[in-house]
Amino acid sequence: MFAGTGANAKKIGKVKQEYVIDFNNSSETTLYEREKQAAEKMLVGMMADGCRVRKDDLIIFYLVEKQNGHEGMFFGVFQAAEDGIFLDNFDENQFLYKELKKSLTFRLKIKPYQVYAKGVTEWEALDEIKNICSPYQMLWSLIYRKLKGNRGNTMITTYESKRLISLIRQKNKNQTLNFCDYTFDGRNIIEGENHKEYAGRTEKINISPRLLAKAGKKQAFEAHLQMYITQNIGRGTNKSLDKALNAEENIEWIGNEVSCGLGLQRIDVMISKTINENQKIVMPIELKAVAASFDNTRQLGRYVEWIKQYYVPNSPESDIQPILICLKGKKLSDDLKNEFKRFNQESNVLPLRYIEYEILENNLVFKTVDYQK
Repeated sequence: MFAGTGANAKKIGKVKQEYVIDFNNSSETTLYEREKQAAEKMLVGMMADGCRVRKDDLIIFYLVEKQNGHEGMFFGVFQAAEDGIFLDNFDENQFLYKELKKSLTFRLKIKPYQVYAKGVTEWEALDEIKNICSPYQMLWSLIYRKLKGNRGNTMITTYESKRLISLIRQKNKNQTLNFCDYTFDGRNIIEGENHKEYAGRTEKINISPRLLAKAGKKQAFEAHLQMYITQNIGRGTNKSLDKALNAEENIEWIGNEVSCGLGLQRIDVMISKTINENQKIVMPIELKAVAASFDNTRQLGRYVEWIKQYYVPNSPESDIQPILICLKGKKLSDDLKNEFKRFNQESNVLPLRYIEYEILENNLVFKTVDYQK
């Protein structure tokens, strides 16, 4: 009862070598020096994917099996048993490595929710459109994932979750499984014959030392900042972050690297917050490891237009609150303030919230900046 992801082993000559995370709770890493930060950035991104998960989030598995003619299928539904992922780093003691023959470094304990025996095929979920009235009703998060080859842990929106689970439920004629233990026979989820307990290592994740070290050396750290925010937002671990985003409570959904087009556009972090039963606020967040610039509003403008066309129609009670988070630099120029105001006039959504952060006493401190004065 755990979910796991890991990076494909790298090749050194003809020999495959699994990745080892040496920068967790550490300011240094050999990955940066040896591979010019690409490996570190990739692994931090995978950590960010897992750190956004909150207890009781729904989990659907996507499997490709020979028995199904190599056709992808969606199975579920399970839940996260705890907040965020933990590490079981690669070595000879990694739990189940010998059996799986694959290193799953980033792991999360799960529990059954409404488990169905049969899965829904990728064709049924993504290609069959007989009940689709408009393009915004398609499962775009999964379509983008398929087209772009996104990482193994992909968030889907609340609407997409409901639609996909509805398809799974219909496929199983509303009949759920009610077992204590589960296994998979290559086609269906079935009852497990033996009860098994997770016995792997559960190393806690802490990216702060590495983030602070990279910031101090003026190295790129946007991926680390994204991971820090997905892990800490709404959990009370950084009160200045929660206050700046007005996200102390009632967060219903967190996404990162949210694809919003067939190009390479991805929203760094996106949050949906419940105000009341008739109102929500969806917040596309652009993150920068440098001071604010004029190009930031162009990026946010694209995000806002995509959300208007593909997200809000499925969640019409949602207002859009664009957010820009930048490293504190010099005082905002009048020209940049005017650019923010121009953006507000043209976007026709809630006013842009501009947040700066700085490093004080080895901590990230976030503060909303009033540019309207």
